[in-house]
Amino acid sequence: MNAPAAEAQPQGDATPTRSSSAWGPFRSPDFARMASAQFVSNVGGWMQTVGAQELMLTLTTSATLVALIQTAAGLPVVLLAVPAGAIGDLVDRRRLLIVAQSFMLLAAGVLAALALAGLVTPWVLLALIFAVGAGQTLTSPTWQTLQPELVAPEDRTQAIALGAVNMNLSRAIGPAIGGALYAASSAGVVFLVNALSFVPVIGAVIRWRGGARPARRAAREHVGEAIRAGGRYIAASPALRVILLRAVLFTFFASSIWALLPLVARRQLHLGSGGYGLLLGGVGIGAVAGAVVLPRLRGRVAPSSTMIASTLVFAGVTLALAYVRVSGLAAIALVIGGVAWILVLSTLNSQYQSTLPGWAKARGMSYYLVIFQGGGALGSAAFGVIAQNTTLTTALLAAAAGLALVGLAGVWLPFKEISPRELLPAGDWPDPQLVDASASDGPVLVTLEYRPKPGLERDLLEALYAGRHARRRTGAVSWRMWRDAADPGHILEQFVVGSWDEHLRQHERVSRRDQQRLEEIAAMTDPARPVTTIHWIAPRLEGKPPSMPSSDGS
Repeated sequence: MNAPAAEAQPQGDATPTRSSSAWGPFRSPDFARMASAQFVSNVGGWMQTVGAQELMLTLTTSATLVALIQTAAGLPVVLLAVPAGAIGDLVDRRRLLIVAQSFMLLAAGVLAALALAGLVTPWVLLALIFAVGAGQTLTSPTWQTLQPELVAPEDRTQAIALGAVNMNLSRAIGPAIGGALYAASSAGVVFLVNALSFVPVIGAVIRWRGGARPARRAAREHVGEAIRAGGRYIAASPALRVILLRAVLFTFFASSIWALLPLVARRQLHLGSGGYGLLLGGVGIGAVAGAVVLPRLRGRVAPSSTMIASTLVFAGVTLALAYVRVSGLAAIALVIGGVAWILVLSTLNSQYQSTLPGWAKARGMSYYLVIFQGGGALGSAAFGVIAQNTTLTTALLAAAAGLALVGLAGVWLPFKEISPRELLPAGDWPDPQLVDASASDGPVLVTLEYRPKPGLERDLLEALYAGRHARRRTGAVSWRMWRDAADPGHILEQFVVGSWDEHLRQHERVSRRDQQRLEEIAAMTDPARPVTTIHWIAPRLEGKPPSMPSSDGS
């Protein structure tokens, strides 16, 4: 897989509505170019995987080295996705995509040249596969947040489904083409075709004229600061945590089908590589059908209900594969499974992305990628071990039971619907003033004193406590609320931010949703004694650098 699956999230003032058609996103020329180029690149990626596996078999008899092909391709996601997401939120996305795709073209080209010259060794092969995967990982978070600038608001959710269709069709077609080309030529030719598949993607990105970052009042974040800010936002968002939990649980159990399907084809259905390819084709057909069905479901069925129903259907498909012994029935089951798979992926992605604010898009998606890929990798390994030590049927039965439980758990873990309009910046939130610029690199303690209206003391306390997540999401590293022991009507809120620049960014990140909450809190206070805000900075003593206060005050 070279170009990542296209994703989208609602952005701007418009709330997504039903797409006018299943293929509505293709009305956008930019989307059409990028989706087409992505498909070509994804096919090339699957061809490379087949070529690498076949070449490794000619270079060594070690099963471990053959298995490391998948590890070399997938490990960069775990190691690099989070920094890649942070970079994607900081730099010009167009330039980032061009550089990353060019790097992958170079790595794939070197691999092709070495293979054609007969100079590839097992470790050289693994290193270059890892290099291509690293470029892919650098691209992925940014690519997945690109679609809002390419399609109309009513087509954004459908763009997610089409991205997943793209992936599943390339998964079905790429290995077949790669295997045939390898048999007719060599691994070097397969690698060369994959290298050339990056050219359409680079061309499509060059023609796209977006990607520049808007000017900011605060200094640009460093990568480390951006990573921490993204992690804080997700950790302080109950809505995102629910989505991530449901995603990792689903992928852990659902990955059993992709991990064990080759064994189902060989042991239960007695099919060769061609028959296995046909089974994957059934998944691709189901993916297309799911993309067609999705616009009709959207607006009629709640996302949480779609997720529950699709997960239960996927559990039924897994159960059927545990017992079916007829190839035709297995193919029909996989078509249905393809529909359910697309609906689940589209629902998870659209819910997750629509719950991220603009400033945290790429870095937020990087955490999603790690969770999604990690859940799939762990699930594949776990059910492979179960199948090895028991039976294939037992492993699939366990996966089906797990998927059924995950589906039913959705009743107690519903998605929280947040309008994209609510996540837009408040825009006019005033900046704090700093007199001593030399102290701007130390931590900032912000204190707010409240005097509630008579009878609203408890309401104000509850409102402040409910808003603690918003303070943390926008940059606070700690938060506390206090009540005067001698005067219950005197309430203090305090939180610490890492630096003055981070506090300025915190003001930029105040969303309309946050602003509404703060206005409701202000309405609970005594007009005669308005909220008082004080910014405390860490003083420098005898040239010593400021330090963050410890939790115990030492």
